[in-house]
Amino acid sequence: MAQRDHTPHPSAPADAPGTAGSTAAGRGTGGATKTRKGKGGKNNRGDAPALGPLGMLRWIWTQLTSMPTALFLLLLLAVAAVPGSIFPQRRVNPEMVNQYFVDNPDSAPWLDRFQLFDVYSSAWFSAIYILLFISLVGCIIPRIKKHAKALRTPPPRTPARLNRLPQYTRLEFAASAGQLPGEDEVIATAHKILKRRGYRAEARGSGAGASVAAERGYTREIGNLTFHISLVGVLLSMALGGAFGYGGQRVIVEGETFVNSLVSYDSFSPGTYFDAENLEPYSVTLDKFDILFDRESETHFGQPLDFTAHVTTRRSPDAEPEKEELKVNHPLRINGADVYLVGNGYAPVVTVRDGNGDVAFSGPVVSVPQDSVYTSLMVAKVPDAKPEQLGFQGFLLPTAMLDENGFGISGDPNAINPQLHLNSYAGDLGVDDGVPQNVYVLDTEKMTELNSRSQDAGGIILEAGQTYELPDNAGSITFEDLKRYIAVDINADPGKLPIAIFAGLALVGLAVSLFTPRRRVWVKLTDEGGQRGIEFALLARGEDPRLENEARELRRIFEKTWPVADEPDSDEHELGEDRGH
Repeated sequence: MAQRDHTPHPSAPADAPGTAGSTAAGRGTGGATKTRKGKGGKNNRGDAPALGPLGMLRWIWTQLTSMPTALFLLLLLAVAAVPGSIFPQRRVNPEMVNQYFVDNPDSAPWLDRFQLFDVYSSAWFSAIYILLFISLVGCIIPRIKKHAKALRTPPPRTPARLNRLPQYTRLEFAASAGQLPGEDEVIATAHKILKRRGYRAEARGSGAGASVAAERGYTREIGNLTFHISLVGVLLSMALGGAFGYGGQRVIVEGETFVNSLVSYDSFSPGTYFDAENLEPYSVTLDKFDILFDRESETHFGQPLDFTAHVTTRRSPDAEPEKEELKVNHPLRINGADVYLVGNGYAPVVTVRDGNGDVAFSGPVVSVPQDSVYTSLMVAKVPDAKPEQLGFQGFLLPTAMLDENGFGISGDPNAINPQLHLNSYAGDLGVDDGVPQNVYVLDTEKMTELNSRSQDAGGIILEAGQTYELPDNAGSITFEDLKRYIAVDINADPGKLPIAIFAGLALVGLAVSLFTPRRRVWVKLTDEGGQRGIEFALLARGEDPRLENEARELRRIFEKTWPVADEPDSDEHELGEDRGH
């Protein structure tokens, strides 16, 4: 390769701009170079001007409303929802959150600072949610305007040389077939054929050189827009449910009735704009609760197989009672609310008399199962006892028996031989301090132990129907009966049905956008040396593996419609055949 000569021209001065001498001189002054400026002091390098505040806002809006940003925010929202399934949430189960603080006293406060126990109402989750909503809306509106304009725009003009397109075919009319179709007749027939095949067609020109331009697949973009609009609908429906819905929990013992009112809930989580007056009046009475246990399998003996709650419902105060069943994963749907079966256990019915001989408490006490044979923790607080408040804690054995060490255990989950094993306490329960307490935890810090294995009086062991007299004339406790209970989760979400509808529309729109091809077809009259015919070509906008099949089908229809010569006479036609097939 010849090398470029960098020697200065003899007629050029040694310090002329652009010569080696000037470059050396520049380097000799410390390598500093000066930038030439044009009129007005503008930089001739072509540097971009500063955006300014308005330009910066326009750039941020452009980035936010782009499709990659919307997809990224959608993925980010899915990732942000993961902690909600890892950590207990206050709105769903506040008791588990409190227990998490007890079990993890060091990490729980830090997690709470980052709102990981209130993920779906946290500031960072809401920010992602709102940004995704804005991004989708800002992306959809311009696309709707653009597509509306495309629907009004006629098909593109016919190219001058159709044989340059990927699917091209030329057909010549057979002169031996008698009278050939007229030019206008051919164009009109081609127009009808393409219209019947779903193309938006337009005939152009007349006589030799007339053509038909057609395009189909506009529903592809409609499906795409439907998909994105449905995503916005899902977001709005979620916001609707969070604003006007509610959720609550309640434990119902056999024979008890739950009435849908605020005071009837054990815990209640209203939406942001929830109004208690909007609670639909209905009632649910637990008549009986049945559990079917496995009694045949050796490996899973005693495991529950099925849970059935037999309930009586009234859908309004004046409605007739209805017998219904409530099962796991088969909620009871009543007046816009879903009642889910989420737990069950035993509730011993006890009667406690205080030191004055008065009945201080009488009713069922919910116990919490701890294992597969329903060994259950039980706590009973009697703040109305006199002269001192009483408390009991221990466990229930549905089928009591002794192990090899002489300790009481339960041998079966069914209540065959129920027993209560309790410790008793007298003193201050702390319920009058105004500090909320867990009903399943007894604070014995300000109480005196009356009964336990370490006391001379020993622990309390009661079978059904038995009464135990507490030491120091503090009172007595009677084990009256044993009932079952269920724990239900009640959820009313007005956005649930719209979410289902928009989710279905999103799937339909996605299917339409994926499987609808966007194609263009041109049909043109030809007349070369008195040999008349047509040529047509197809072009896909995007990937379309079925374009070749469409070309073959159009050729079959055209050959059936007009008399076509058997053999092509033109090399250009042969070239088109090779391209088309």
